[in-house]
Amino acid sequence: MTALEDDERLAQLLRLLRRHADLTQVKLADAAGVPRRIVQLIEAGDAGMVRLDDVRKAFGGVDARARLTTWWHGAAADRLLDARHAELVERAIGVLRRRSWQTKAEITFSEWGERGSIDIFGALRAARAILVGEVKSDIGSLEELNRVLDVKQRLGGKLAIEQFGFRPHVIGRILILPDEMRLRRLVERHAATMASIYPARGREVRAWLRHPDRSIGGIWFLSDARSKSNASR
Repeated sequence: MTALEDDERLAQLLRLLRRHADLTQVKLADAAGVPRRIVQLIEAGDAGMVRLDDVRKAFGGVDARARLTTWWHGAAADRLLDARHAELVERAIGVLRRRSWQTKAEITFSEWGERGSIDIFGALRAARAILVGEVKSDIGSLEELNRVLDVKQRLGGKLAIEQFGFRPHVIGRILILPDEMRLRRLVERHAATMASIYPARGREVRAWLRHPDRSIGGIWFLSDARSKSNASR
């Protein structure tokens, strides 16, 4: 699909969604918090002239979400992202196993209408502790990320009985990210939100992995295993 075809598709979708919501262009612009000209440009097939953030806002005004999708050699871009995610999972599992954690990857669940999978589910039986690990090679919607991880943490106790045979006293809700300055800055930009959900960082997370003596929420910035830095960062 060419850029012009992409822009025309966005134009058609926004017009249809706006009309479905019974909104004029002016009302949509007000709801989205953008100038009316932004709506006009998108609906005219000129989304390429609009900032990506404003495109997202315009679609947000009709309760939709616009996402940029990158194609490279067909669908290979998705395979690259999947490969990076898998590498992060493997590195994290390696660190956990060296610290005597039992680990399972991609544990699926379907409970009370909630469906999904846990990227890394860990257990340290001696401490009656479990780790619910969410691995992200990048961060998209923080709201969706936090909601999904909240569900997984809530189901963690029940799943621990099924997967490891014991009821945990301690649960760690850990967001695992590659140790990149770009992601550290993103977390910092949303410091208040992230600190309220994942207050533990750095040494505190590493100490908890060795001695999980209480339930925590934290962010584990995992450094590249191929670098000279400690792989547990």
